[in-house]
Amino acid sequence: MNDTVTPAVPPSIRSRSLLPDTEARQKLRRKRARRDKTSRWGITIAGYGVVFALAMIFIYLFYEVMPILKGATVTPQATYNLPVQDAGLQRFLIERYEELGIQYTDDGRVTFFDADNGEIRSQFELPIPEETEITSFAHTEAIGAVTAQGLSNGQAIISRHAFDLSFPVDRRVITPKMEFPFGEEPITVDPAGMALEHLAIETVTRGRGGSLMAAITADNRLILTHLETRSNMMTGETTVATRHAEIDTVPEQPVKMLLDKALRSLFIADQSGFIYYYDVSDLNNPRLVDRYDAGQGSAITAIDFLVGTVSLIIGTESGELSQWFLVRDEQNINSLVRIRDFKAHGAAITNIAPEYTRKGFLAVDAAGHLGVHYGTSARTLFLEQKANTALIGVAISQVNNRILLLDANNQIQAAGLWNRHPQLSFSALWNKVWYEGRANPEYIWQSSSASDEFESKFSLVPLSVGTLKAAFYAMLFAMPLAIAGAIYTAYFMTPKLRGVVKPSIEIMEALPTVILGFLAGLWLAPFAEDNLPAVFSFFILMPVMMLLFAFIWTKLPIRKMIPDGWEAALLAPVILIFGYLCVVASPWIEIWFFNGSMRQWFTDIGITYDQRNALIVGIAMGFAVIPTIFSIAEDAVFTVPKHLTQGSLALGATRWQTVMGVVIPTASPGIFSAVMMGFGRAVGETMIVLMATGNSPVVNFNIFEGMRTLSANIAVELPETAVGSSHFRVLFLAALVLLALTFVVNTIAEIIRQRLRARYSNL
Repeated sequence: MNDTVTPAVPPSIRSRSLLPDTEARQKLRRKRARRDKTSRWGITIAGYGVVFALAMIFIYLFYEVMPILKGATVTPQATYNLPVQDAGLQRFLIERYEELGIQYTDDGRVTFFDADNGEIRSQFELPIPEETEITSFAHTEAIGAVTAQGLSNGQAIISRHAFDLSFPVDRRVITPKMEFPFGEEPITVDPAGMALEHLAIETVTRGRGGSLMAAITADNRLILTHLETRSNMMTGETTVATRHAEIDTVPEQPVKMLLDKALRSLFIADQSGFIYYYDVSDLNNPRLVDRYDAGQGSAITAIDFLVGTVSLIIGTESGELSQWFLVRDEQNINSLVRIRDFKAHGAAITNIAPEYTRKGFLAVDAAGHLGVHYGTSARTLFLEQKANTALIGVAISQVNNRILLLDANNQIQAAGLWNRHPQLSFSALWNKVWYEGRANPEYIWQSSSASDEFESKFSLVPLSVGTLKAAFYAMLFAMPLAIAGAIYTAYFMTPKLRGVVKPSIEIMEALPTVILGFLAGLWLAPFAEDNLPAVFSFFILMPVMMLLFAFIWTKLPIRKMIPDGWEAALLAPVILIFGYLCVVASPWIEIWFFNGSMRQWFTDIGITYDQRNALIVGIAMGFAVIPTIFSIAEDAVFTVPKHLTQGSLALGATRWQTVMGVVIPTASPGIFSAVMMGFGRAVGETMIVLMATGNSPVVNFNIFEGMRTLSANIAVELPETAVGSSHFRVLFLAALVLLALTFVVNTIAEIIRQRLRARYSNL
């Protein structure tokens, strides 16, 4: 045996040959380390950047929403004496520009004074007839500025304060004046000439001409006087026509009378705490409807209408404040109902001043407290003592930025008021609210109206329910198709066919949702309405037809000629043909089973059907969601390790058993992630629900009715709202709710996904 001797290599040569290679590897390691470090820092910074961006979104939304939670603030500005103190006070006001205060006194004078210091600017005397005196006083809704003085001879003088504006040297100058809408001559209210001890007047009407006055005379008669002006087209002369009526039932000790703007209802409060409700809509037959114990054992000390003259605010001797309005029952009978209570003052309410354009009001009491309250939200935004003596008068400007307080010592306090968002509260946003004119408390979203006295309705419940409703029906349509299609495509379908199907479905995600919404609203919705039996036949009978085809396929001898994985291609013509047959048979099915119209049949059995409804949204949004769910779920199923499926098959399991016992559990974290991604897409979808629904904010899960979602509502209303308004803020709150909803759902989904991964990782 020959031994082969390897020549020895000198150490110097060996070290020289290895040195360059070692240095290159060390350089490569350092380069990789730098890249790894850079990547690690880059990924970390990017991750923190995402968290920071998300946090900033939350912070910005909170910044826009926070003013909603703030109450009212009152800032003292000046204190001075009441300009006229030698006559009784009838009314106390501040004009809309917040420069002038207005004082009506019992001697028939109207005084306009500087709201900053009490200096008298102008003073007018009403044309009171000689040898008569003012015995009563009334005014219309505050924004109407009309007042009436009842006289001792049974007459009344109706006047209105107004202002002329001029701008000399670019500075606004307000010039007060008095107007007489029915002329300067007194109006005869009581033909018998008895003194008018209590008076009510309203001149703003809805659909009727003229004005109405109600008066209680010294001999305790209740008289109604309808006034109507007529103008001569030739001479321009205006005459006043009057009609009178009397009501027999009169409270013994009346305190105050109020007429509503519709000239239909008269309310009289008495000293015992009762409210008398009269129907005066027919002057030929005015009548007492009922009386109500509003004080509940406590005397009524203040009462007034909120703007719109629908709601009564009643203050009692014990300091309680409550809101009442008429509610119509099923028998079409109106009843005065106590709707809500406000935080009690603890002392007798002395005066109530309603806001001019909102359902809020100010109240003062005998202990010197000022309260700022709001009707719809039932909020007491401010309640503090502002004087050491009783406050007997309060006035608020039309823009709600300034108030005047009058105490028992004839001292006026001028103060600034911040009260931007009183109509928003947790109760008004998330609980049922009893709105004016409604029979019961309801969830309603109605942010605007053409009426000045509109009661804003900002319930987020209909929008939240609509969001969940749209997402639910979209997922109900998309999940079975997307997940089943993903499993079949990844595990059963031939690679060649999979290479066509998977990209085709994924490219659907690039289809603009506005196109899907357009097609759903203008084509699918009318088609579904005209072919309801076909739609239901397709959803109900199509799975049966597919199972029947599968059973027949197993019996056909040509089955062995078709390679496995091509079954979907054979099923496609069956689906198309069956769908066509459903559409063709739809009119006949309606004639045979639904008297010619399935939609009318739904109406007859009490189910509301809207053309653009949740069914249409579910189908259209389902097509938008399917690519997302399919793509992620298909990747999760396809990446299941082959040795798991091969081991299952080797142990004797069928392919279906392998799918159910191995593939789906292993891929469940990915499938669940796909479902959550699809749900997030459905919750945030805007254009489809905007175009394919009636956009009606209703609270139900009826598949045949529409809805309004949070995202669609923001898209529709945000461009039209005033920046910084309550409507603007509540839309940002809706965005915050939507973001919080998706954040919470995704967080829970991630927790569940991690647990599923940990559970099935041992496979």
